[in-house]
Amino acid sequence: MPPVSFNRREAFAALLAAPVAARAASPTEWTLLEASQQIRAKKISPVELTRACLDRIALLNPRLNAFITVMAEQALEQARALESELHTGKVRGPLHGIPIGLKDLFDTAGVKTTCASAVFADRIPAEDAEVVARLKRAGAVIVGKQNMHEFAYGSTSVPSHFGAVHNPWNAARIAGGSSGGSAASVAAGLCFGALGSDTGGSIRQPAAYCAVTGLKPTYGRVSTRGVVPLSWSLDHAGPLCRTAADAALLLEAIAGYDPGEPNSADYPQERYSTAIHPKTGALKIGVVRRPFFEQLDPEIEAAVNKAIEAIGKFATLAGEAQLPAYGMLPIVRAEAYAFHLPYFTKNPELYQPQTRQLIAAGAAITAADYIEARRELDRLRRSVGSVFSSFDLLITPATPVSPMTIEEAAAPEARAPFGVPRALRNTEPFDIFGLPAISIPCGFTQAGMPIGLQIAGPRFGESRVLALAHAYQQATDWHTRRPAV
Repeated sequence: MPPVSFNRREAFAALLAAPVAARAASPTEWTLLEASQQIRAKKISPVELTRACLDRIALLNPRLNAFITVMAEQALEQARALESELHTGKVRGPLHGIPIGLKDLFDTAGVKTTCASAVFADRIPAEDAEVVARLKRAGAVIVGKQNMHEFAYGSTSVPSHFGAVHNPWNAARIAGGSSGGSAASVAAGLCFGALGSDTGGSIRQPAAYCAVTGLKPTYGRVSTRGVVPLSWSLDHAGPLCRTAADAALLLEAIAGYDPGEPNSADYPQERYSTAIHPKTGALKIGVVRRPFFEQLDPEIEAAVNKAIEAIGKFATLAGEAQLPAYGMLPIVRAEAYAFHLPYFTKNPELYQPQTRQLIAAGAAITAADYIEARRELDRLRRSVGSVFSSFDLLITPATPVSPMTIEEAAAPEARAPFGVPRALRNTEPFDIFGLPAISIPCGFTQAGMPIGLQIAGPRFGESRVLALAHAYQQATDWHTRRPAV
């Protein structure tokens, strides 16, 4: 699948060619694509759609704690301006008038960006993050800033200055992290999509826990300029949505080279919304068993094996794949310590206890340790390409375990200050390798908690990843299920 030049007008034309979705009882139950079609058909306005989301946030956020800042006034002002553009015949694209949320580490001009921390409780950026500016240019309505694991340094979204995020499928359980509020918001219909960040699995793990679709693009595919960092070498930004088709639309708006971002990749952008539709029969799929299926919850294993069987009906299961051997690298600890040093030295007591412990651990990383780890990271990112000489895509379970309770996550023994939390074991490797990977719903446990399937591809293989995810969602209905909130 060679890259193709990007033409937004052609991509939007393809969207317009799709049949208009039947109108559901509540617009907040639509997918992003369905909402876009309804706006295009003039069956709902951007203002009506935005009000529907704001009303739902007002109703459910006290229970879920998914939003830190609700930008109601600004959102309605944006929606009115975009509605006026529609009246003049101007359509910016598929995101025109669509309410979108932001994990609260994406800078927003004039609006607090707190990273769920008392350290940044009053921080108001002067400029939008690059991806936020791109969303606005694409016509998205920003409805607010979403709760998260403090400074993105964890996998539960329980350590937060603003309180824990609750899972829409069971409010006693975690929504995952660190993009927990973003995943919970999409699952509960508080917005039609959200932007999250992923350093060890922080988009895909909460997506798996909340039964939504979460895509981590290739390292450098999406700009992280204006995104408060956890680790410059491993941070990725990407979409959380209800479907792969929705994720393709959001990715299309935010992907692309940013000359102001040192880690941004100057690589041709693709028309993701049209690239997800080709036949997938020729795709060779490798299943990565080790270590991804080890110590795996039996219900998760059963659901993932059924998903693999289903995929075998429209793609080619080409055998077991093996990734290059990798170990835990001290890069996150070192880079997080470097970023936080000015704040940590001045006011360590403002950090949540778990975050404080993790940041302090970074002081022990020597320059030699860090340099060796960066060299190893570069080596691994080069060596992993050989896996795709035999396979087009890789499949694993998204997580080895179901979400724990908030009470369990808050307990001191739940802290893992010097290692990767077990819940991120299956997602973290693809941050190390810098490869695109997606989590999509593939079942539920007997207790009613969601199960995620992870699909990963070669560098800049987002279209391929999205195509298989979309094909699976066309053949199944797990992604259509909604929590009873």
